Amino acid sequence: MKMSAKEVIFTLCLTGVGMALANFVGFGVAFGESLPGVLVLLAIALAGAGLKSVIPLKLPTVAYCSIVGLLAACPLSPIRDFVIASAGKINFTAPLTMVGAFAGMSISNQLKIFFKTGWRYIIVAILVMTGTFLFSALIGQIVLKVLGTI
Repeated sequence: MKMSAKEVIFTLCLTGVGMALANFVGFGVAFGESLPGVLVLLAIALAGAGLKSVIPLKLPTVAYCSIVGLLAACPLSPIRDFVIASAGKINFTAPLTMVGAFAGMSISNQLKIFFKTGWRYIIVAILVMTGTFLFSALIGQIVLKVLGTI
C-alpha cells in the first residue's frame, strides 16, 4: 500500500513530536535543543521517501534514507557539521521508541490471523525471538570484552 504525500508528511510530523517527547522525557533534552536534530532527521526521512517514489529501483525506503543521511554527513558535505551536531542531540533510542510504536500498531490487526495459524507457530516465534535476543547479547558481550570496554 502506497502512502500519499499528505500521509507521509503527517506521519513524519507525528514521529517528530514523538521523538522530541521521548528525548525530553527519557533523556532530559529540552524541546528547543532537540528541534534542529528532529528536523534534520525528518528532512532526511522525507528526502528518502521522495527518492523512493522517484527512482525506479526496488530498494526499501530505509535504504534511500540511509544514503541521504550518509551524503548529508559525509566529509564533502557543506552541511556536515550542522547535521552531525544537530542529530547528535537526539538520543539514539528516542527514534526507536516511535519505530517500535508504529511497528506494534501495524501488526496489531494481524494478531488474530497469527494466533489462528496454530500453537506450533507461536512456539517457533517465541524460540526465534528468544534465540535472536540471546545470541545478539552474546555477540555484543564478546565484542565488548575483546575491545576491552567491559
